[in-house]
Amino acid sequence: MYAEMVNKKLTALKESGQYREFITINRIRGQYPLALLNGQDDAQPVVVWCSNDYLGMSQHPAVTEAMHEAIRLFGAGSGGSRNIGGTHYHYAALESSLADWHGKEAALVFPTGYGSNDATLQCLLRLFPNCIVLSDERNHASIINGIRSTPAERGIFRHNDVDHLEALLAAQPRDRAKIIVFESVYSMDGDISPIEKITELAQQYNALTFLDEVHATGMYGPRGAGIAAERGIADRLDIIQGTMAKAIGVIGGYIAASSSLIDAVRSFASGFIFTTSLPPAVVAACHASVEHLKSSDEERNALHSKTDILRKALTQAHIPVMPSSETHILPVLVGDAKKCKAAAQRLLKQHHVYLQPINSPTVPVGTERFRVNVTPNHTEAQIGLLIDALTEVFQHFDIPFASSLDAEYA
Repeated sequence: MYAEMVNKKLTALKESGQYREFITINRIRGQYPLALLNGQDDAQPVVVWCSNDYLGMSQHPAVTEAMHEAIRLFGAGSGGSRNIGGTHYHYAALESSLADWHGKEAALVFPTGYGSNDATLQCLLRLFPNCIVLSDERNHASIINGIRSTPAERGIFRHNDVDHLEALLAAQPRDRAKIIVFESVYSMDGDISPIEKITELAQQYNALTFLDEVHATGMYGPRGAGIAAERGIADRLDIIQGTMAKAIGVIGGYIAASSSLIDAVRSFASGFIFTTSLPPAVVAACHASVEHLKSSDEERNALHSKTDILRKALTQAHIPVMPSSETHILPVLVGDAKKCKAAAQRLLKQHHVYLQPINSPTVPVGTERFRVNVTPNHTEAQIGLLIDALTEVFQHFDIPFASSLDAEYA
């Protein structure tokens, strides 16, 4: 009975084109963004165009050397949770560095970015009596899960709609605990939230702010501290959350806030307390990467320069970049789940281009897309080959070009 129910769900997922399959690619050290398909070591490498290793820091000598040295000194694992044997000295250095990065009193590191959102929000929503959370409708799954895992009342405001947010805030008593949760850069659309206005509303209506800067840290703002820092308002945010799996190039999540808020999460968040801590090698590598990005503009300047080149090339080829994009994230609209998946397979097999199809429920039905990310490591020649590959695949599957879409909606 149970197997039948499960198989029915899986069959429906496959028929809709939403079934996810892993592509096993082996990145080549020192040659990023090149990778080899599993079992094809002698074949032509593929070019990765959808990695979250935005700045290529996973390959940086300072990062890999720090990791090797920590393994040499301490071995592979951490030995336990932060409370029981798992707090090695690299943690103090990393958390101090992250707090300094965001101009906060303290920071707390988690094993993943998902975990830092999930555990922190669950903790806060249980910590504050009768708390209501106000969440952007396009917030990440980790935020949604953290909120849904508590009985707290929630209000979902339309994406980046400050008028809707204000209406929800105005309906609540001023002395009721409120948390506004939103992101700075949204990963599927590449747009930026109205951070200034949201912080003004938070102050006006006595709400706490929780900002996810996962897709901004390392790449925007002074020293790469994110969009809030770029706009000079990081001090107005109560909690800034980030990850070390994207621009930093390793793995792990964190929050930065006041000492008292950090201490509360450290003391009450079960998702933090009851999990094994990151190994010394990982924490050391994260620290080396953060310190480098604080002092070097080279990687982020190169990223933005290459993004401009790619964006112009896509536009000239009439490849439809969704108009929401205003960052390094370039969502290319396909608009059909089955075509998106088939196009990705053809790109990989015929053109040695790796792009992962992004289908529902990650994005709404009818907006299926490729999420294209250039990095400082991609060459202009590789950009040209990507444009040629996308053009051929769009023609092969009769996917609308931007010129066709413009005519349709004119």
